[in-house]
Amino acid sequence: MKAAAHEVRIVGGLWKRSKLPVADKAGLRPTPDRVRETLFNWLGQDLTGWRCLDAFAGSGALGFEAASRGAAEVLLLEQDAELVRSLQASRLRLHAEQLRIERADAIAWMARAPAGGFDLVLLDPPFDSDLAARALPLAGRLATGRGLIYLESPQALIAPPEGWRVFRQGRAGAVHFHLLQRASGGYTPADHGPSVHRSPE
Repeated sequence: MKAAAHEVRIVGGLWKRSKLPVADKAGLRPTPDRVRETLFNWLGQDLTGWRCLDAFAGSGALGFEAASRGAAEVLLLEQDAELVRSLQASRLRLHAEQLRIERADAIAWMARAPAGGFDLVLLDPPFDSDLAARALPLAGRLATGRGLIYLESPQALIAPPEGWRVFRQGRAGAVHFHLLQRASGGYTPADHGPSVHRSPE
């Protein structure tokens, strides 16, 4: 495997300060520490029992962060074989049994997956691609009734998918990041804690 260009650290939870390798790959741009810290502040830090999808895993920073904070199941999708091997190695090193890694085209996988399977769908597609626009409607279908979508993109999201709204948003340099909820939700930030975030029976 090609040597990692650098590393990214997990910022909270069980594996806080653990490092994940970041390969030297075109378009691979891991979510910065401060952006992940902001996201999980929005989510309430403790994701105990949540089912999460990291659809464009890359370094795995978002998916491993969710697992570190208690998520019960985290599925990482990645198309690049070298990155899949790196993710598997990190999973073994951290004994991250709740993580599953699948080599797949994220758009195709999301299009055929059963609806309503995830409490949180994480979308950080290659930065200079059109994949965000294609992935968002699919993510909306995969989210549970009270599920959430996280999106990183080069531009601020102006028009969320039908039935969704931007709940929180921020910017760090060239990165715009957004947390979306269903337009009918009407939740307060406290409602997103694990004590009240429940999947439909």
